[in-house]
Amino acid sequence: MTSPALLPEGLRDRLPPEAEALGRVRGAVLWVAEGNGYARVEPPLAEFEATLAKGLKAARATDLLRFVDPISQRTLALRPDITAQVGRIAATRLAHRPRPLRLCYAGQVLKVRGTQLRPEREMCQAGCEIVGTDAVPAVIETIRVAIDALGNAGARDFTVDLTLPDLVPLLAAGPLPLPGEIVDQVIEELDRKDAGALAALGADAYLPLIEAAGPVGPALTRLAALDSGGELASRLRGVRAIVAAVGDRAAVTLDPTERHGFEYQSWIGFSIFTSGVSGEIGRGGSYTICHPDGREEPAVGFSLYLDPLVDAGLAPPSRARVFMPLGHDPADGAELRAQGYATVAALGDGDEATALGCAHVWADGSLRPIA
Repeated sequence: MTSPALLPEGLRDRLPPEAEALGRVRGAVLWVAEGNGYARVEPPLAEFEATLAKGLKAARATDLLRFVDPISQRTLALRPDITAQVGRIAATRLAHRPRPLRLCYAGQVLKVRGTQLRPEREMCQAGCEIVGTDAVPAVIETIRVAIDALGNAGARDFTVDLTLPDLVPLLAAGPLPLPGEIVDQVIEELDRKDAGALAALGADAYLPLIEAAGPVGPALTRLAALDSGGELASRLRGVRAIVAAVGDRAAVTLDPTERHGFEYQSWIGFSIFTSGVSGEIGRGGSYTICHPDGREEPAVGFSLYLDPLVDAGLAPPSRARVFMPLGHDPADGAELRAQGYATVAALGDGDEATALGCAHVWADGSLRPIA
């Protein structure tokens, strides 16, 4: 028999105090999002496979955990990402709402497999989306809100890494022409930073893009040198505006040809890193959502994965716990909770404050710290 304590690979129980910490992180992120005018939505955990796969765009149906619904007898899938569901909601149930439409969310997602860096398959994802525009001010707002949300959740020392997902097609159609049949190969080799493969494809002119990665100032200078026809002018202006808006809130880097994980992004993408957490803590950028009539609508947003913050011990502090002895006045407990404390009431003579995780005791009408 399978042990009742054994869980499938990549899944885990969140126990105290980590479960409470995750709840505080989630609440801190949503507090900032809602404070910036983002209305919260709650998509379902599962949808029809065809609907979910269409919304994911870059993902294949085989990347979804699927099962047959015993009621409809149709194939359902568990969501590996919430962004696609928010896009579906914006394009259908909220299609009549004025644009720009600001939406936020938080919930669990389940992936078929984890990664070497993060083997967990179930994660808590939170984020914000602006539907109706992908203009520079919208990108700036999403990056600012993401940094503020992470800061409110306990993270510090941020780096924002920008990328330009449509850079190669723009160059290939302008100053650095390429045969159409090798554009995708050039994109792939640039993503791998494989100079030899680029040379073998006859794309030597794209080699400087490999070096145009790093601190945003020098990277922009190298990109501008490649833009003889001005095709990248609007992209470069946009990046400069983003950098100016971020200011000293985060270090900004640019990897103009990074594509892994940005396959469905349009003109801009970004990853967010924070001190104490391995790998990126979030990513976002511009994209389009598809309406039932086939119309594509621009959008921009970000997704944050919150579990690594908890694992790294980065979370808002918990409420101090106060032990309430037998016979205490319930009004005293209510007053303490209103002041931001958590109260733990004794249920028997053997209950002991320290064993119950309390830092204070309520005694003789006053709050006393436990030595």
